[in-house]
Amino acid sequence: MFEHIRKRLTMSYVGILALILLVFGVVVVFSFYLRVSEQQDDLLLQKAEEAANSVLSDKDEYGVVKATTDYDVAVIVLLPDGSSYGDLDETSYSLGLPYTYMVQRAGQERRTIKGTVPGPGGAVRVMSIPVKKYGESGSVIAVVQAAQSRQAVSETVGRLIVVLVLTGLGALVLAAAGGLFMSRRAIRPVQEAFGRQRTFIADASHELKTPLTLIRADAEVLSRGIDDPDKTSDNRELVDDLLGETDRMSAVLSDLLLLARLDAEKLAVSREPFDLALVLSETSERFAARAITEGKDLQVHHSGKLPARGDADRTGQVIAALLDNALRFTPAGGTITVEGRTADKRVEATVTDTGPGIAPESLDRIFERFYRTDTHSAARSRGPSGGGTGLGLAIARDLARAQRGTLIAENAEGGGARFKLSLPAGS
Repeated sequence: MFEHIRKRLTMSYVGILALILLVFGVVVVFSFYLRVSEQQDDLLLQKAEEAANSVLSDKDEYGVVKATTDYDVAVIVLLPDGSSYGDLDETSYSLGLPYTYMVQRAGQERRTIKGTVPGPGGAVRVMSIPVKKYGESGSVIAVVQAAQSRQAVSETVGRLIVVLVLTGLGALVLAAAGGLFMSRRAIRPVQEAFGRQRTFIADASHELKTPLTLIRADAEVLSRGIDDPDKTSDNRELVDDLLGETDRMSAVLSDLLLLARLDAEKLAVSREPFDLALVLSETSERFAARAITEGKDLQVHHSGKLPARGDADRTGQVIAALLDNALRFTPAGGTITVEGRTADKRVEATVTDTGPGIAPESLDRIFERFYRTDTHSAARSRGPSGGGTGLGLAIARDLARAQRGTLIAENAEGGGARFKLSLPAGS
């Protein structure tokens, strides 16, 4: 699939470049054609003026009776009625000279007449210049007609087209090679994301399959002994297990839905001023009873009001996920410390535990969804008991980002793990 996408991307690169080169080539060739045509007219005008000066100086007694063929340009001198002074040479005949109607028109209108006409061997550019005696107000005594084959222009433009085509083909070959390279780099993040998505789906399926299997097993046992009064207590335990597994599935589905809304940027997250200190206190109070029950010390430290900007409820979710994770990993008799402070136009909240800490190879991946430190143990976010969904830290990190904040994990100096939440400071 990805190889097909790479090829299509490369063809798109090459196609776009080919279109650009085509448009550029057409503009260049057309501009060059106009320029070469102007140069041809300038050359014809120059040769015609030289012949006209000869007539006016009476050097040949109007006697230009043969063509001059400089640069394949034929120049003849005719009377205003179109008749020539003498025989024309072979070059003049090859270009179709004289063009009597153009000579007569130049003599009558007393101005230069130029145009491209069909000749014996193809198109011919012809320029007819009236020769006036005694300056502009004098009578027309002759007409100089200069001509050159349009092949002089077409061959020059053709050579340019050959150069442009060869250059364009070379550019397209390089574009194809570069396109393959760039498409490989461009598609690599997609491949990685696709791989992560497949892993995520596999993990999510596993998380949902496990409670479903347990629910089915318990339901089968319960159905066999539902009418046996001696198994009332056992049935009650099975019902409790069913409810527990149902709650676990509900939590997984809720977390998956929340992640999907975060990925689609459809989760409502406000960016309003709020007091982070109040959020820390209220969220920690929710976990105080659990900490006491598990024999762990939960401490909260902050310097009073901590104005932050973001979503107070979503920040509470982040702190709750961090506290849940810390309590899962902190052994009995350990301490979980929640701190809040301001730093460089930011407010920070840290949750530090005295658990085993995070393995160095896991630090960069601790926020991945369903990440496991090895193939047999659960992710840290689920703790040794495996009671979590495996998505808590991933959701916490995404909720922090949605508020233009950051969430990082590190090992504390005295042991244990530290999670640091940073949010924009409020007013």
